[in-house]
Amino acid sequence: MAKTTVPCPRCRTPIVVEITRLFDMNTDPQAKDKLLSGAANFISCPVCHYEGIYPTPIVYHDPEKELLLTYYPPELNVPLPEQEKIIGPLIKKVVDDLLPAKRKAYLFQPQTMLTQQHLFETILKADGITPEMMKAQQEKLRLIQDMAAASQDALPEIIKQNDGKIDEELFVLISRLAEASAAGGDQQGAQLLVGLQRALLEHSTYGRKLAEEAQETQAAIQSLQELSQKGGITRESLLDLLIKSADSDVRLTALVTLVRDGLDYSFFTLLSDRIEQATVEERPKLVALRDRLLKLIDEVDQARKAQAAAAQALLDELLQAENIEQATQQALPQMDQAFVDVLNHAVDQAEKANDEEKLRKLAIIIAILQASSQSGRYIQLIETLLQAQDEAARHAIFEKAGDAVNADFLQILNQVTAQIEQSNNQHEMVEQLKEIYREALRYSMQRNLDQSASA
Repeated sequence: MAKTTVPCPRCRTPIVVEITRLFDMNTDPQAKDKLLSGAANFISCPVCHYEGIYPTPIVYHDPEKELLLTYYPPELNVPLPEQEKIIGPLIKKVVDDLLPAKRKAYLFQPQTMLTQQHLFETILKADGITPEMMKAQQEKLRLIQDMAAASQDALPEIIKQNDGKIDEELFVLISRLAEASAAGGDQQGAQLLVGLQRALLEHSTYGRKLAEEAQETQAAIQSLQELSQKGGITRESLLDLLIKSADSDVRLTALVTLVRDGLDYSFFTLLSDRIEQATVEERPKLVALRDRLLKLIDEVDQARKAQAAAAQALLDELLQAENIEQATQQALPQMDQAFVDVLNHAVDQAEKANDEEKLRKLAIIIAILQASSQSGRYIQLIETLLQAQDEAARHAIFEKAGDAVNADFLQILNQVTAQIEQSNNQHEMVEQLKEIYREALRYSMQRNLDQSASA
């Protein structure tokens, strides 16, 4: 992104903004999300308070879909030869950034989009998204933009007016936009979206349901931790916990999901014995609990099968990709524990079959997944440190993190600081990050000295 000064479309006041003209999925896996989110090239005038996307030429490239699209805003009223002078170098960069073996005929026939709407629709259509789905997505994006631009006082009323439109898809979309903003160095935009999500959890019907489910799930996890601390989880103690939790469908579902492997034949034999010994008043409740547990177990097993099938399909797709590194980077948001399980099984099978080529590809996927996972942990650690009140609190966080405060962490911390320093005017956060870096460096050095002395 390049900083430049542009006139406000309404009052002509000069505004310093970041303009992105090239969105290349080959070099930036987040490029599509950045463009479609409406966050790219968004300007806000401090004088007349105009807000909107600044009109600028755009080149979009997706090598997997073989898409090379160009868009030149007609309102700029620029002659075709002048347009080519701006678009040409962007296309050249697309070609230069591709390996020679990946340069195909579509690169020499870029498609011209006459409107930004047509640009977005072409991108989405390549992903198999129908016009109806596009319309619904655009409506959700507009709703997010309206809510994000609202004041804190007005936001609860806007949420109330649009309560029926707030669903799982909207929350997922906000999360994706926040991730794209953070990846692009727009920490202020990411924080704004996270704040919006918190408001939705508090003021919307679906949000309150999510919050309640999260609380009940956390309570289920805590109850299992307490059982473990008291001497370990046995079938008897687990049965007592499930009976105690029977009044909450959400908590019971969370417990079954967490301890599915412990709900075996021996467990149900124990439950049947408990039913036989129960009083006339207690017996119907225990029978109903048994029926609910059997139903929940079936649902969990079916969900696991579906997750495993989806994970296997994703792995097969990655193994067949022409550029396995790029495909893996783009698929990172889809990778969960089910994918890791399938990946580990694939490694075992490839080793037994002595399939060196498959093992090489699997090693690439594992390396990218591990690097992403480690970077994510470092980012979480940085966020925790930013929330600490003082140096003593940060030192306690360093102590808890231990070996995680290493050279890789310091490098990630430096990169985050540089991104925010270059792309935002958040001087206070930059100074805070620099102070955290100095403290982390001191802690790391002292820890290394202590370990050397004790060796």
